[in-house]
Amino acid sequence: MFIADVLGTVVAPVQSKWLDGRTLLVLRPLTPDGRPALKTRVAIDKIGAGVGDRVLCLDEGNGGRQVLQTGPKGPVKTVVVGFIDAVELGPRIVYDHRAANPPQPLPKK
Repeated sequence: MFIADVLGTVVAPVQSKWLDGRTLLVLRPLTPDGRPALKTRVAIDKIGAGVGDRVLCLDEGNGGRQVLQTGPKGPVKTVVVGFIDAVELGPRIVYDHRAANPPQPLPKK
């Protein structure tokens, strides 16, 4: 699992019955203290997240297929499974959604 900020949505003419009617989100993975980590990813949205939300993501195919109930052959890897209200590291709260600034979209190339 990992924490991420939602940067946007993906619109693609995907011809897969498993993705029919599902929203794909562009995510910026983060360290627990909110620093960018790894490269951006695309994930299937299960919770109705939108741009600016900080979310919890499942990044394992079998678990993602179970959450989405696609059966054993669904092409699933990363799924957004929850909103993050706060992150506490030791005695400090390093993220609180009520006080956070929304993430900035990626610069256009």
